[in-house]
Amino acid sequence: MFSRKTYASKELSLRTDSQNTTTSINDGYSEQQQQQYVTYLKQLKSEFDERWCQKPKYSIEFSELERIKTLGTGAFGRVFLLKHTKNNRLYAMKVLEKENIVKMKQVEHTLYEKRVLEAIRFPFTVSMEFSFKDNSYIYFIMPFVPGGEMFTHLRRMKKFEETLAKFYASQVILALEYLHFCNLVYRDLKPENILIDRNGYLKITDFGFCKVMRGRTWTLCGTPEYLAPELILSRGYGFSVDWWSFGVLMFEMNAGYPPFYSNEPMKTYESIVAGRYRCPSSFSTDLRDLIRNTLQVDITKRYGVMKNSVLDFKNHKWFKGIEWDAILNCKVTPPFVPKCKSLHDTSNFDKYNEEPVVPGSYCRFESEFVDF
Repeated sequence: MFSRKTYASKELSLRTDSQNTTTSINDGYSEQQQQQYVTYLKQLKSEFDERWCQKPKYSIEFSELERIKTLGTGAFGRVFLLKHTKNNRLYAMKVLEKENIVKMKQVEHTLYEKRVLEAIRFPFTVSMEFSFKDNSYIYFIMPFVPGGEMFTHLRRMKKFEETLAKFYASQVILALEYLHFCNLVYRDLKPENILIDRNGYLKITDFGFCKVMRGRTWTLCGTPEYLAPELILSRGYGFSVDWWSFGVLMFEMNAGYPPFYSNEPMKTYESIVAGRYRCPSSFSTDLRDLIRNTLQVDITKRYGVMKNSVLDFKNHKWFKGIEWDAILNCKVTPPFVPKCKSLHDTSNFDKYNEEPVVPGSYCRFESEFVDF
């Protein structure tokens, strides 16, 4: 499996009015159902806006959290498993060093990530539980998702069966629909940023490149193999880039590798801009058609962006049989459930050498993080 690098320049009711508590098979999603679902999204958007404007108050102290082990590492920091010493609840803590953030010119992205995580609430995204800062580091504390990264399971299985890929894809569609309704562009969709919970459902994580957007933006960021043509060409872009990345994700889940990849980044970009890729012979006709309409260089013809918006996905033949409201409410039996012996099981994560996190004796970069 190739390696990738990323580059950068209250509880809710999850039922729509049309929710059916059964998991009966439907052939698509009607406009009436979508209208009712949009009413539900408006409720979520209102609650998002309310949280966005508030500074959260936390009920725990940082000293009450005990570090257990490292779950992952990345360009911007490390993720640790924590246990609350009073109630034994587990969390995942993302630790970012202020100096690295400033050097890599990621202060704005980091502050945005904090606000986004504090404001979003959706079944298929992670959310912030607590955040802290000290003299040298900032800390994002989120729920522990024990199933590990989708990337890990994809690497082990080589590729997903279409049934499993379809199950995951339906959740990603709903998550992107929610984020876009909240005026959030995600910009870093890939298997490494998708976690699988102990019940088999997914959680999108790592919102470092996510931002509130009205109109267009020009920032070059994301993972090379997942970048949309309009982003590479610096033409200004909107939510369209997330749907392109979704097309790449669908391809990779079903093939085991992305459609655009070369050891030379420029060749990767050339293939993306030209929309040049080849589907494996194992792809079904319906899957090929869906990918063709999603990996569409012409934005005016790309699924997710046209007049019918997400209904182009929800009513596509490849998704025939998906009960969208049942997926939303996690009422569908997942085709795959990660092995988790207990709530404390970390076997779905790679092993890492432990490194100390020692804050400095004085406050560093205080002005840059005064709004944290």
